[in-house]
Amino acid sequence: MALKSFIEVSPDSHFPIQNLPYGVFKQEPDSGPRAGVAIGDFVLDLSVISLAGLFNGPFLNSSDCFTQPNLNKFLALGKPAWKEARTTIQKLLSSTVPTLQDNASLREQALVPMGKVEMLVPTAIGDYTDFFSSMHHAKTCGTIFFGPENPIPPNWFHLPIAYHGRASSVVISGTDIIRPRGQCHPAPNSPPYFGPSQKIDFELEMAAIVGLGNDLGKPINVNDAADHIFGLVLMNDWSAIDIQAWENVPLGPFLGKSFGTTISPWIVTLEALEPFTCDAPKQDPPPLPYLAEEISQNYDISLEAAIKPAGQKRGSVVTKSNFKHLYWTLTQQLAHHTINGCNLRPGDLLGTGTISGPEPESLGCLLALTCNGQKPLSLSGCGSSRKFLEDGDEVIITGHCKGNGYTIGFGTCSGKVVPSSP
Repeated sequence: MALKSFIEVSPDSHFPIQNLPYGVFKQEPDSGPRAGVAIGDFVLDLSVISLAGLFNGPFLNSSDCFTQPNLNKFLALGKPAWKEARTTIQKLLSSTVPTLQDNASLREQALVPMGKVEMLVPTAIGDYTDFFSSMHHAKTCGTIFFGPENPIPPNWFHLPIAYHGRASSVVISGTDIIRPRGQCHPAPNSPPYFGPSQKIDFELEMAAIVGLGNDLGKPINVNDAADHIFGLVLMNDWSAIDIQAWENVPLGPFLGKSFGTTISPWIVTLEALEPFTCDAPKQDPPPLPYLAEEISQNYDISLEAAIKPAGQKRGSVVTKSNFKHLYWTLTQQLAHHTINGCNLRPGDLLGTGTISGPEPESLGCLLALTCNGQKPLSLSGCGSSRKFLEDGDEVIITGHCKGNGYTIGFGTCSGKVVPSSP
């Protein structure tokens, strides 16, 4: 018999009892942050459940992890505690278990309508790394900048390329993104332009939330890496292409990327995604032994991005892609990150890089979709086109897995570009 919650959940909801993603919320502007789990149109307040003594298993019985202002302490407990929490929460929300269902007072305290909460960044992000793991994206961008003969550098096929991002500018979905100012690539025989970026772009990404970390100097084996990943969020790693093009050589992205990175509020666990695993692409040449996995898998997560211009009621979908297109897997990314002894910590954020598919309509950013602004993209339903994002444009990223009679969704990751400060 299929698992069913006593809470009514619509068939198209992203948050059935099979999902149960974790987030952090507050009910009032001056109230403190609290840990929660999404179920249908409600948030289950985990601090209430914890203080009621309902987390009574061996890993959580004496823990105060759900009365903290973020999820870091819970993530640090590791996979056995995560499994115990999920089992307990599913049981409490089950239509066959009376503990919460028949306790009106507890139910009123513990279940908060989603419309009455403000979602926050769910972890204290100590460090943020962004990878470059999509071969289709690497090929498309390489062709634009370097030509079709050798669009992808040889090292790309041997290691998951990445750069270290700015954790302080990671923001929650719904936060406005101020158009950055900076030096931009000059015209021939001219000094660099300084001012608001003219090439603001979105990047359709996802990101792993590190659970259990590792000690400095002790790499994580690629075949154990999944035990160190708590779950996934949607991510938009905004880019100022013209600033990045001027500063990129020799050390890579800096001000062209650090002005804002948006994540969705709900962390969908790897356990919830397990029914939607699929084979990862074949890697040629074979990876070095430290990246060679016994089982190499991705997740079948449908992704799309829409642009909603100012004054429009609906967004225009500009791309549809899928997580399964990533060449380098999450576990390879994490293992490579630690192979030099680098220590990861609970709550760290590991972005996948732009997720593009093989078809023109599955490219994951405007740079690729418009060939660096050379081919404007028509926005259906609003009579306009875009080379890059304009002030007032809202980018809305969504993702979900569907099958087995239910949907596992991530909610939305959205942000609006607003004018640069003078």
